[in-house]
Amino acid sequence: MTTCTHCHAPDPTGSTLCVHCTATLTRQLQQPRMYEALGILLAPSMATGQGRGGKGGPAPLPVDGDTFDLRASFDTVYAWLKAVHDDRHLRGPRLVGDSLTRLHTAVAGLLAHMPWIVATWPGAGDLASEIGELHRSAATVVDPDPRPRGRRIGHCQSIDTSGAVCGAVLRLAPGEQVVRCDWCGMAWPPATWTQLKAWQTEGAAA
Repeated sequence: MTTCTHCHAPDPTGSTLCVHCTATLTRQLQQPRMYEALGILLAPSMATGQGRGGKGGPAPLPVDGDTFDLRASFDTVYAWLKAVHDDRHLRGPRLVGDSLTRLHTAVAGLLAHMPWIVATWPGAGDLASEIGELHRSAATVVDPDPRPRGRRIGHCQSIDTSGAVCGAVLRLAPGEQVVRCDWCGMAWPPATWTQLKAWQTEGAAA
């Protein structure tokens, strides 16, 4: 008996993903939430640049996290489809058109390869993890939590003793001037926001 490469539960079928994880991954790819979120993020920004004009005021927030993180994350769908093509020794996928069209094409490609992915592909667990995270992030744009959680401004860039970047989502709580990471406890006061933005940009480009 093997174990699911995503949830690590015993799987009597010998597949790389258990039945539950396979159904979840397929459902997440088929639901329109990701397309709706990308459509929202591609719309012209209505931001007025608050907090950037006054002298002596706090530094500008590093980045609009939903736009910065999620728009970049949609590239992972294309990357996963290319990885499948590479491992199956197929010609690279042809993705043309605007961002929404390319996303639809990439998702359709992954769904077409799903039987092979589930049956034998070692990368299936990582694929399920990344699509699940992308789906949850899209939900924060399409169906935002009505509770006052503050403004999302990207991922924490603190580094632990092993050299790994924390990566947890950062939010500036309502009425607060210091951004605090709920995961590692790192505090990001206004004086560090410019550097935080630079590190986020470097991480996205890596």
